[in-house]
Amino acid sequence: MSNTAPPLADDPAALRRALIAARFTLDGVADCLGPMAGSALHREQRLPADLATRDDGSPVAVLVRLFALGLPVGVRHLDRALPGWDTARLRAAGLVTVDGSRVRAAYDLRPYGDDDHQWWVASDLSEVMTGEPLPVDHVLGIGGASTTLASWTPRRPAARALDLGTGCGVQALHLSAHADRIVATDTSERALQIAAWNAALNGCEWDLRRGDLFKPVAAERFDLIVSNPPFVITPRADGVPTYEYRDGGRVGDGIVRSLIRELPRQLNPGGVAQLLANWEVPEGKDWTDVVGAWFDRTGLDAWVVQRDTQDPAEYAELWSGDGGLRSGASGFEQMYAAWLRDFESRGVGEIGFGVITVQLPETRRRPWLDLVEVTGPVQSPMGPAIDAGLRARTWLAEAGDQGVLDAHLTVAADVTEERHGRPGADDPSVIVIRQGGGLRRAFRVDTAVAAFVSVCDGELSTGQALDAIASLLQVPAAEVVRDALPAIREMVADGLLVAGS
Repeated sequence: MSNTAPPLADDPAALRRALIAARFTLDGVADCLGPMAGSALHREQRLPADLATRDDGSPVAVLVRLFALGLPVGVRHLDRALPGWDTARLRAAGLVTVDGSRVRAAYDLRPYGDDDHQWWVASDLSEVMTGEPLPVDHVLGIGGASTTLASWTPRRPAARALDLGTGCGVQALHLSAHADRIVATDTSERALQIAAWNAALNGCEWDLRRGDLFKPVAAERFDLIVSNPPFVITPRADGVPTYEYRDGGRVGDGIVRSLIRELPRQLNPGGVAQLLANWEVPEGKDWTDVVGAWFDRTGLDAWVVQRDTQDPAEYAELWSGDGGLRSGASGFEQMYAAWLRDFESRGVGEIGFGVITVQLPETRRRPWLDLVEVTGPVQSPMGPAIDAGLRARTWLAEAGDQGVLDAHLTVAADVTEERHGRPGADDPSVIVIRQGGGLRRAFRVDTAVAAFVSVCDGELSTGQALDAIASLLQVPAAEVVRDALPAIREMVADGLLVAGS
């Protein structure tokens, strides 16, 4: 079943002004719902928000019920909610349907933004709103994956940026704050139509193009590429629907591998690309070996953070129910079994999920590769830490060990030290250097490295400080340098230690 093409006509700028006047904004909705109902709505649980707005006839409450909860509202209430936009005008614009005295939303429409920007995003109604499984050409709205990618993207100024697989345009909205020109692509004509309307609603201009992967921009290069690609690993089997927003049509994790192989031709020197991905890990293999091999001979710097893992059954359960088909429903077990057979055919032991950040080096040097697993909470937004981490890793690659020894390092303000020991012991048995922001890394270190971190105030070079520590410990300086340098490099990479300008 296919949705009809979205008209989304009329004057988007005028509608934007009306939404602001009605306080259908991030702050207005937060005030209307309160923290509990607002948090529940982010989890796609609408009952608390329904209860919070049921007896509230204010304009913002009416719009929340209509566009964010997918509940019917009265024509008279809606006529009063939006100045200059009565029910008839909203209906003519394709935003609502009318049945007698009741009005229903034709699209999900809700405020969205960050600390510095206020936007509105239209998308197709979710299965929570319709009570039905999603059609295969469903255009997804603001979800966990899109907000994760937006949070992790470094916000460097960019002359040209690409949002590959734009969907309804969430990433392009963020790019509009720091990129001069934005190209956004998708294989779905319907997604591009909705993205075009979202651009107009928010006063943005995007170059929208239809096509698979990099085909629409084959001869072009960009300073920043972001992609929330259709990375879900979906079996090609009867009875398993393929959704345009999540399924890339490749076997296994082929779509992400294809993207990475093509990235060197699409990035300007010094350019950065960031994408979300799943990867298959065969039985008996480590994820770092699998993902690390993707970057062989690409010439790309790569920083991959694995955020989660699932076994094949967990993955099948998650995505079998993603489109609204729940356990026990007709066809669920058939889909579940198809996923399990598909993974078994390739000997998959687990599936990883994470964030991939790559950079095309500006100079001729050996590219760096950093693969790390961080499953706990991280800084939000992560973009500033990613930006700093890219610069630090690039500096480490270009400076070499001697450059690190010559550098004057300082301890970042969010770093703390923990010491643990047996009761009554004179010396600690465990020393941990912990980061408060960024990836919130923790390093178990020895006495020499702990002493080095304690004196990192920028006065002494790394080499001078290690020489002094070696003298105090009565250990050969070369031995201290050999043992301490790997940990120091890691702490510089992740921002616990900062090199002077």
